[in-house]
Amino acid sequence: MSDTLNPNPILTCALTGAGDTVGRSEHVPVTPGQIAAAAVEAAEAGASVVHIHVRDPETGAPSRDNALYREVVDRIRQTGTDIVINLTAGMGGDLVIGQDDPLRFEEGTDLVNGLDRLPHVEELLPDICTLDCGSLNFGDGSQVYISTPDMLRAGAKRIQELGVRPELEIFDTGQLWFAKTMHAEGLIDDPSMFQLCTGIPYGAPSDPGVLQSMVNLLPAGAQWASFSIGRKQMPWVAQSVLLGGHARVGLEDNLYLSRGRKATNGQLTEKAVSIIEHLGARVATPDEAREKLGLRSAS
Repeated sequence: MSDTLNPNPILTCALTGAGDTVGRSEHVPVTPGQIAAAAVEAAEAGASVVHIHVRDPETGAPSRDNALYREVVDRIRQTGTDIVINLTAGMGGDLVIGQDDPLRFEEGTDLVNGLDRLPHVEELLPDICTLDCGSLNFGDGSQVYISTPDMLRAGAKRIQELGVRPELEIFDTGQLWFAKTMHAEGLIDDPSMFQLCTGIPYGAPSDPGVLQSMVNLLPAGAQWASFSIGRKQMPWVAQSVLLGGHARVGLEDNLYLSRGRKATNGQLTEKAVSIIEHLGARVATPDEAREKLGLRSAS
């Protein structure tokens, strides 16, 4: 695999996510001030990109509140920190189905159409926003993430109109198939950008053979990254870079630096930078990431 090593990979730090992690680590940022500070911390540690969710400052629950996104992005920009901003557009797809009555949606459901997942993207025009490329049984129980072909085509078209680069979130091979279909239909501009997400029950497993298979299916010239969750986060940094891709770390996906030692976003970024450098590669600067992804200049 050494001949496919990416010599200049983009490193993303996913700062907080939408998972039930706030009570499990004091380092998970919750308020806009904490999330913006985590972005600066990750940038200073060597990240090229920060991936941003927002949370209710009072409860820590995931949120789609435009005002919270606005405050986070404004705070980051006001610091003058050079970092590529990637906002999630995946919120609004959660469906919890009643066990006894499947037509009754239970607590935790937050389901809106594809365009209603984008108002913060329309207002703030980040460099990148995510597009989750299919529906998925999300863990055990009765929760399903909903992202239908109609929703995805509408969302992709609107993101394209805004001039924002979509990061195509791929949780399984069928989602990769549909993302390639949208690319072929002209809804995804080049350079296309794929994030191969592994280890999330019940999507693609964290298996090197599965990752290699998905990489083999990517469109010619695509930019791609992958990540895994939990204890496989750091090995997956090496796995991705050795296969020619980019990498992602951060508290969205993993809370620990080592066994029993809780991490900050900055520490996870520093460790990933070290792994990449020990492989003989160098993390892309934000400007180099913009060039690779065809993004607007920071100026």
